[in-house]
Amino acid sequence: MNAIQSGLALLTWEKDAFAYAESFDESVPRYRGLRYGAQITVAEDDGGLLVRPEVARKQIDEETAPPTPVGVPAGGFASPKSGGMIPTPEPVGPTQPPRPKRFHGTVVLDSARVGRDASRIADEVITHLVGLVGSNVKITLEIDADIPAGVPDNVVRTVTENSRTLKFGSNSGFETE
Repeated sequence: MNAIQSGLALLTWEKDAFAYAESFDESVPRYRGLRYGAQITVAEDDGGLLVRPEVARKQIDEETAPPTPVGVPAGGFASPKSGGMIPTPEPVGPTQPPRPKRFHGTVVLDSARVGRDASRIADEVITHLVGLVGSNVKITLEIDADIPAGVPDNVVRTVTENSRTLKFGSNSGFETE
């Protein structure tokens, strides 16, 4: 599993490793969830597929090819007055929509598996954001516990002291309602 994850993380994946896909859709045909050159967590029971780099590159190129303009003949368009061709101005460059500049996400973790889930979030989301030049990533862990029977004094004391030591904010603490 470590060797697969290491191979997937290589930036030289096309020469030295492979890509990863969640599944293959035979009706299209294409790989779904194709990922490459990134930290990816793969579990033993994961049903994903390793994809040869040349196959992955072909799909990537097909899916990212620039669209061809429709309705303008090569070399320009006909002038209604003269019947001659008016040259089409050369495009300055491809216009791309503005890139998103912020990300915000909230997820509920299973309290019995918080370490595993947080580790997976770190590998599959946070790593990609922190790796961007100039990024400023802030991660907040919020705990919301409801204990209908009430919290014993020793647990209140322990959690309060540990929260203070771990530098929880001033808005953390216990409430009676």
